[in-house]
Amino acid sequence: MLTNNSNPATPVIEIRDLHKAYGDLEVLKGVSMTAPRGHVTSLIGSSGSGKSTLLRCANLLEDSQRGEILFEGEPISWKGEGLHRRPSDPKQVMRIRTNLSMVFQQFNLWAHLTVLENVMEAPVTVLGRDRKEVEEKARMYLDKVGIGDKCDVYPAQMSGGQQQRAAIARALCMEPRALLFDEPTSALDPELEQEVIKVIKALAEEGRTMIIVTHDMRMASDISDHVIFLHQGLIEEEGHPSDLFGAPKSERLKQFLSATVPA
Repeated sequence: MLTNNSNPATPVIEIRDLHKAYGDLEVLKGVSMTAPRGHVTSLIGSSGSGKSTLLRCANLLEDSQRGEILFEGEPISWKGEGLHRRPSDPKQVMRIRTNLSMVFQQFNLWAHLTVLENVMEAPVTVLGRDRKEVEEKARMYLDKVGIGDKCDVYPAQMSGGQQQRAAIARALCMEPRALLFDEPTSALDPELEQEVIKVIKALAEEGRTMIIVTHDMRMASDISDHVIFLHQGLIEEEGHPSDLFGAPKSERLKQFLSATVPA
């Protein structure tokens, strides 16, 4: 849902020359990318290439040392420099985080709450929304992801695929500007993985803005508008999935795809 000051042409997220290090280990070495409204951007690459770190920096879960991050054209304000750089406005951070819902590899559901309560928790406690209205939306989103019949059960009573779908419903219930997925299917066996991929594909078809870190090349190819291949903290190659997967230019990308895409 756009507000009056949201220009549809303005990317939901824009990252310019981002650098991120853990001590002496430089993980991101100057990465720039955009997440246009209504587009799906997939981040691919081998383990340690910087994919998840880039996603966490975009959501301000990690502090970067250099570069700009803009949310709907609004730059993050910083204080300090280098390893001491931090966001300077906690209210800005909270506002942006609540508009960028993250779905993690591990489901991170509250074990002591029912599925419905898990989905309702953040809109009620963080956003202060009316509980009755939130419950209606939570039930709607649980129906959307195919587990509307699981409202009153606890996470431990569900399969991994069902738990991940509950986590997606929880993210949707925040009604964010964008959904960020960090390896959403890698903890699941193949059968349960397909349940979650089906939901993500349906969300893509709705025109939701999404950034997806994934090891699933088939999903990245099927649902992405743009694919970014990261290698050693830099963008090695990027473009439309038909180009990256059909005619890769980089030798490193060719090697990566030969090892990850089934013949």
